[in-house]
Amino acid sequence: MQFVYLDHAATTPVRPEVRAAMEPFLGDEAFGNPSSMHSAGRTARAALDDARRRIAQALGSEPGEVVFTSGGTEADNLAVLGSALAARTAGKPFRVAVGAAEHKAVLDAARAVERLGGEAVMLPLDSAGQVDPGAVDAALERGVALLSVMWVNNEVGVVHDVAALAERAAAADVTFHTDAVQAVGKVPCSVADLPIPLLSLSGHKLGAPKGCGALIVRGEVAIEPLLHGGGQQRGVRPGTENVAGAVGLSVAVELLERFPDAVVNGSRSPRAPHISNVSIPGTDSEGLLMHLDLAGVACSSGSACNTGSVTPSHVLTAIGVPAELATASLRCSLSHQSAASDVDRFLEVLPGIVAKVRSVAGALKR
Repeated sequence: MQFVYLDHAATTPVRPEVRAAMEPFLGDEAFGNPSSMHSAGRTARAALDDARRRIAQALGSEPGEVVFTSGGTEADNLAVLGSALAARTAGKPFRVAVGAAEHKAVLDAARAVERLGGEAVMLPLDSAGQVDPGAVDAALERGVALLSVMWVNNEVGVVHDVAALAERAAAADVTFHTDAVQAVGKVPCSVADLPIPLLSLSGHKLGAPKGCGALIVRGEVAIEPLLHGGGQQRGVRPGTENVAGAVGLSVAVELLERFPDAVVNGSRSPRAPHISNVSIPGTDSEGLLMHLDLAGVACSSGSACNTGSVTPSHVLTAIGVPAELATASLRCSLSHQSAASDVDRFLEVLPGIVAKVRSVAGALKR
């Protein structure tokens, strides 16, 4: 009997690319402590720094803002409890507001705040699974140390408007946290242009091993550490880092978030499942299509009747897409004859093609 695995929200198998990247750090080839000053330690430190860089680039943060953890649960606890405790120390409200349908890691961390003498505000949801905006506003008006709402719900897949929630929190001078464990690699998850100070992710949901994760801690947001002993990771999460896990996590994130700056045109409206129009900054449609064709992949930059046109699509122009993005768009469309392997092939060749086109564009600018 064929085994069919449909429980990837629980955990995923380790991807071959991730396993290969981790291998040197699991044996005697690169086993050094990244805090050591000798060559073995420097090798480990370089790998750790590179892992931070890859994750930061994929998610739109800075490398120094990536704090490695043992997984999503620790990242959530560090965000919720760490923010609340830091607020209490600073004489601010020892109160957190979290969505009622958050992961247990967030809910139980909020209840831990209560056990320590603080308050946890549970934000109700409507029948569509969205957090009640009125309840959010009421919590922000009362004053909270943290507003935490997950990006994608782990049971029903509802996507929350974290951009709007983060903006509301920022306007109220409240730290915003999102559990993005089920979002990274599934929906666009760049925080580059969003006021999201705290974001949690977990490796084993992405094709990396269990036991590795990260909390993005941006800017000067105050976090009180939950662990003590050693000054690693700015003291936010001390202890010798899991170098192999960090490397594996970074490769998994990079594989899934290949183009963090890509723009899905029309993403804010309901869309049919068979057409996707994506703009990739720093490229041009003509170059992308030519290289894709050479790789055996056929798609377009707009409607078939506009093939060969170098002017921006009138549709993209009409919806306000800037010219530099409209002329860097790809339209992919599927039918009943399309197979998952077709999409896999497209995604396999696209990163190299984007790099080529961007390289040419960069050379022409120079």
